[in-house]
Amino acid sequence: MEIDSLSESAQLAPHGFVALSRFAMANGMESEVLAAFCQRPHMVDAVEGFRRMEVIQPAEDASEFWLITYWSDEGSYRRWHRSHEYGDSHAGIPKGLKLVRGRTQVRYFHHVCS
Repeated sequence: MEIDSLSESAQLAPHGFVALSRFAMANGMESEVLAAFCQRPHMVDAVEGFRRMEVIQPAEDASEFWLITYWSDEGSYRRWHRSHEYGDSHAGIPKGLKLVRGRTQVRYFHHVCS
């Protein structure tokens, strides 16, 4: 689903907005990606509307990463995603990284409750 086509019910979600990105390494760089996430410069942390970020891996597939970001609202996410800060925050991606085609996905959610 494209972010522009989210239903009007999203405006009623009281707890925020979540973006989930899933991707898998094609060239064995899992340890480099893990280190990059763990040593990230936390640039997004100061962005208006940002709440938190979690990085997880399926227990059965260490080549796959899921990046979950929580936002106060969809607009904050959209502004950040279109900003130069977004590009700057990805400067730490390991050089030479290759992803598995067909296993990259971005999904958007309404945070209903915790």
